[in-house]
Amino acid sequence: MFFKNDSDRGKSAPERGVAPLLPLRDIIVFPYMVSQLFVGRERSIAALDEAMNRGKEIFLAAQRNAKTNDPTAEDIFAVGSVGVIMQLLRLPDGTVKVLIEGKRRAKIKKFVQSDAFFLVEYEEIPEKAASSVEVEALMRSVQSTFEVYVKLNKKIQPEVLMAVQAIDDASRLADAIVANLPTIKLADRQSLLETDDPKQRLERLIELMQAEIEILQVEKKIRSRVKKQMEKTQKEYYLNEQMQAIQKELGGGERDEFKNEIQEIEEALKTKRMSKEATAKVKKELKKLKMMHPTSAEATVVRNYIDWILDLPWYEKSEERFDLTEAEKILDEDHYGLRKIKERILEYLAVQALTKKLKGPVLCFVGPPGVGKTSLAKSIARATGRRFVRLSLGGVRDEAEIRGHRRTYIGALPGKLIQSLKKAGTNNPVFLLDEVDKMSTDFRGDPAAALLEVLDPEQNHAFNDHYLDLDYDLSDVMFITTANTLGGIPVPLQDRMEIIQLSGYTEFEKLNISLKYLVPRQRKECGLEDVNMNFSEGAVRTIIHHYTKESGVRSLEREIASVCRKVARKVVNEGKDKPIEISAKSIPKFLGVPKYRLGRRAEKDEVGLVNGLAVTSVGGDLLPAEAVVLPGKGKLVVTGLIEKGMEESAQAAMSYVRSHLERLGLSSDAYQKVDVHVHFPDFVRKDGPSAGVTMVTAVCSALMKVPVRQDLAMTGEVTLRGRVLAIGGLKEKLLAAHRSGISTVVLPKENRKDLRDVPRRVLRALRLVLVEHVDDVLREALIVKDPEATFGPPHARLEYRDGELVTPNGSPAPSMPSLPADSPAEQPGA
Repeated sequence: MFFKNDSDRGKSAPERGVAPLLPLRDIIVFPYMVSQLFVGRERSIAALDEAMNRGKEIFLAAQRNAKTNDPTAEDIFAVGSVGVIMQLLRLPDGTVKVLIEGKRRAKIKKFVQSDAFFLVEYEEIPEKAASSVEVEALMRSVQSTFEVYVKLNKKIQPEVLMAVQAIDDASRLADAIVANLPTIKLADRQSLLETDDPKQRLERLIELMQAEIEILQVEKKIRSRVKKQMEKTQKEYYLNEQMQAIQKELGGGERDEFKNEIQEIEEALKTKRMSKEATAKVKKELKKLKMMHPTSAEATVVRNYIDWILDLPWYEKSEERFDLTEAEKILDEDHYGLRKIKERILEYLAVQALTKKLKGPVLCFVGPPGVGKTSLAKSIARATGRRFVRLSLGGVRDEAEIRGHRRTYIGALPGKLIQSLKKAGTNNPVFLLDEVDKMSTDFRGDPAAALLEVLDPEQNHAFNDHYLDLDYDLSDVMFITTANTLGGIPVPLQDRMEIIQLSGYTEFEKLNISLKYLVPRQRKECGLEDVNMNFSEGAVRTIIHHYTKESGVRSLEREIASVCRKVARKVVNEGKDKPIEISAKSIPKFLGVPKYRLGRRAEKDEVGLVNGLAVTSVGGDLLPAEAVVLPGKGKLVVTGLIEKGMEESAQAAMSYVRSHLERLGLSSDAYQKVDVHVHFPDFVRKDGPSAGVTMVTAVCSALMKVPVRQDLAMTGEVTLRGRVLAIGGLKEKLLAAHRSGISTVVLPKENRKDLRDVPRRVLRALRLVLVEHVDDVLREALIVKDPEATFGPPHARLEYRDGELVTPNGSPAPSMPSLPADSPAEQPGA
């Protein structure tokens, strides 16, 4: 915008006139004001064309609402200005660019009828004279205020200020200034246009400029404040970048991260529930940590130590279930038989449900591989609602594996016990210490000794790990240990545990386990659930007898899985429609040549061949012993991979025979001319005190040249005076005898109490002779014409037939102890 001096101002203008009307949007043209407009509406362009034809004079008035595209007379302000078109240019897009100069104020008297454009009759508004000292003061005040406004509003050019300073007319000064105030509202501009008194116009203009100046000053303050804030932020950013660069050069770029970690530790310390000792220890270590450099080795050690303490489940416990019915159901679902173990677990749950304070028991499952020791611990965890943690101790030789290393060592960690509890996340899991008998001792310490505190219910409430160096409560943990033999567990450790023996499964139990658990599981795993396949009992028995030799069922399941895989291949090739029958005869087609011969007795009675009974890692088995007499000098030779204890037992047996040669019908020096060789053919390592009577019988048979009954087996240790001592593993031995077709078993009388654990079906199938003296063993085993003449009258012995205790004349005893309880495998229908 700019102003043009009016050279024709002195000439008198007409008071009335008729001119085309140009409605304006959001703009008011004041007198002496030159404005550039872009006109696009048809009626407005027509008004401009008419004005060019009438001498370029046009009436300029503002619309009340700028959004109205087709205004009427009521939409236009009555007061406007009469202007002259200085330049008109038609643009290619149809619009018209026009340069107009306002000349004088005027008021619309009436609208003249015209359809193409607005045509109005107007009347000029005369300017009042204003020449007084007050007006002069107002003019100066307005000029100075405008000068302040121009300084604050950088959009106004300095030339405008110089032009305004040169104006000496009050009316023209007001119009010139108001035209250069872009922020004043349209209503205020229209009000100034309608005010004909210059003095009032100047006063109103000062008010408007003061308001605008205040707004501009506030904006300036805000801009200044924002600028300072931005400068501060940029400065801090720049300094932080510099500091990080310097720290990086010095190796301290992790300091901010280190501070965040310390803050996280402090937050965790507020929410973590720990023992007082642990809380105090963490606070002490945290205080040290704050004073350390984050990249130092000591800081890493302290940080790891604090993390371990905070991550441990000090008081977090899983909610236990005490529903005995549900627990019994879960145990029966997972395992067949094992009644004694299940009863012990239910007893524990019952006491726990009543007291809520029972310390975690320490159970030790001892039994051969594959009988379900580890899986039983998982079932206990499921039945009690606890988490399950397993730690294998096989091959552990370092005491630090249990107790941890002290923090002074590089790479120190807590023991496996604490690590497993952290992993479990609770303070009362079922903790399985697997293969506890496989630990060994060397220069690094004795891990079994380290377990003494862990497994002692009176001490483990304050278990001290070397790494933590804090008392940790293990009394709520239910510890379960497993072992194959008790011999590998130190006696002090055995004393802290409740030993529960898991004997090998009988043939009947293996059969039931296979049909109820193993076959369905393998059918599912091999995708044979919807296949018409019948796995017969005979097929399972064939696998048990000829393809496995074990106490458990691992190999049995592997063989069943092998059969199922071959059936799956057959189904893929031939389809699912054809039924598949797996019988005993078809097993060799699936599994090949039988791997094992069923341990059967010899068919013919022979001299020097005796059926002993033994317990191996795979259960009970026949232990045949052979004895021959050779020309020699009274030497005894015992072979067959025997250990020291069995050698001494053989010496005792030979000494007994030598001391009773005359009773056996031999000369007292008969042994001096011969050597006796006792041999155990099975190529497995043998040890233990249960083959004494077997060797006595074999040597006597060889010396007397009397055959031994092959339908009889025996077990028991013998003293130099001929007493028969108790042995272990009676259940497994009787099972082996029954499986091998033995009809009579001679055993120590002291083992009568162990008959309660033997399945009733096995007891009914065997004749049991319980003896106290080796003469009774020889009387039963050796086939002689007159046993009483050779071995003397019978000693006090007991005999069981069909599971019943009988008197010497063969009738049932009138009063006898209760029969052994039924094993689950021996119940009707099993």
